[in-house]
Amino acid sequence: MNDGRELSFDTVADEYERTRPTYPPELLDALPLDDDSSVLDLGAGTGKLTRVLAARYRDVTAVEPLANMRAMLERVLPGVTALHGSAERIPLDDGAVDGVFAAQAFHWFDKPVALPEIARVLRPGGVFAIVWNQGNDDLRDPRPADFVRELNALHDVALDRWEGEPEWEDVLRDSGVFEEVHDRTFVAHDHVLDRGGILDNMRSVSWIASRDDREEVVARLGALVPEGTYAIPNRASVIWARKS
Repeated sequence: MNDGRELSFDTVADEYERTRPTYPPELLDALPLDDDSSVLDLGAGTGKLTRVLAARYRDVTAVEPLANMRAMLERVLPGVTALHGSAERIPLDDGAVDGVFAAQAFHWFDKPVALPEIARVLRPGGVFAIVWNQGNDDLRDPRPADFVRELNALHDVALDRWEGEPEWEDVLRDSGVFEEVHDRTFVAHDHVLDRGGILDNMRSVSWIASRDDREEVVARLGALVPEGTYAIPNRASVIWARKS
């Protein structure tokens, strides 16, 4: 599925780190991994989930293909081992970890290649967890309606590349390497940003960061957002399965 758009993240590592939401620690309560577990954050970015994992589990390794994103992770989390690699080529030995996490990253993976590779580095019965943040449509968005409408229109165009992709639970069930697939559950939380943070957050998403007219788009969106602080409703979701 890669079309080069994912490379745009490397130009906005600062914005990504400052304005992307974190993950509620209680999201990990759904997983059968104890505190003594060794886990991998795959496609770790600047370490948004990595820091939550490091506060819970004994040993955490992060793998990130983009140099600037990985450098930011190393600055923020100097105690975590950060390696160059990808979901399709993980720089770990067979059976190295109890759990693998993919946070805000699974949609970029070449799944027929990545899923057997993830299974390879898991110990028998190990856990693979797909984690992501998204807006919580059950609650009112405090940002102006015109802004939200324009943002959604831009996002809908970007989603065309994933049109027709199966639900991730079905991808795992059909993979041949995972079993006991657990349907998605979520934890509600707020993503709090001021106006500047909202605009930098827009710069950090691939479907804006990769545009040649990125700053023009951000300026157009910025004209629709007054100064202020906005508690944007989010859902942190997780799907998990065991290695067959």
